[in-house]
Order: sequence, then C-alpha cells, then structure tokens
Amino acid sequence: MASIRIGTRGSQLARWQAEWVAAELTRHGHAVELVTIATRGDISTASLREVGGQGLFTKEIQRAVLSEQVDLAVHSLKDLPTLPIDGLVLAAVPPRETTADCLLSRSSGDFEQLPAGATIGTGSS
Repeated sequence: MASIRIGTRGSQLARWQAEWVAAELTRHGHAVELVTIATRGDISTASLREVGGQGLFTKEIQRAVLSEQVDLAVHSLKDLPTLPIDGLVLAAVPPRETTADCLLSRSSGDFEQLPAGATIGTGSS
C-alpha cells in the first residue's frame, strides 16, 4: 500500500498538528509519510506587513498538493485564505484541543462590535 504523503511546514506547531493527523490515519490502517515544505513565510526575514500575509504560510504547500507531490496538507486554519482555491477542498477540521481563544481590542468590547472591514491579526504558540 502506498503511503499517504502529508505536506506540512517545519515549525514545531505545524509538525505537531501533522503528526496528530498522521497518528489518526495510522490508527485506521494507513501508512503515512510527512513531507516538510518550507514556505515563503518560513524563509523570509521581513515582517508580515512588508511581505503581505495572505497565503504566506500556505501557498507552497497548496502547490505541492495541486502538483501531486503530496496527497494532503495540514495547516492552522488561521493561515488559510478565506476564499476557496480551485482544485482544493477543506476536507476536515479535527477536534480542537482548546477553545481558549481570545480577542484583544483597544476599542471594541467584543467580536460583534468590530467595525466592518476591521483588520484582525492572529497568532499561535
């Protein structure tokens, strides 16, 4: 049986997420291979503001899926573009480990009070 090739970034968080998915697939009898792919966001030393954030940590991995270098990709959902990409589908969203997300804002009390078009930054550790 051929291995399922999972494309992932090399960061500690990305590797943990990909290894979790790999363990689930292995538990169901699939052979799995992790393929680490460096993205522009991983390589660049410029700030996100300078290089632009859209797809910065995903484009190279998405291209690898489209060109069949890997069979699937594991990403942090926050890194994915909001619009669909031709040829790709969001196939699964695993259970969350924690729901302790928070919104920090200087002026808005909660998410619903943010003005239309508000810029929102995300982060993970």
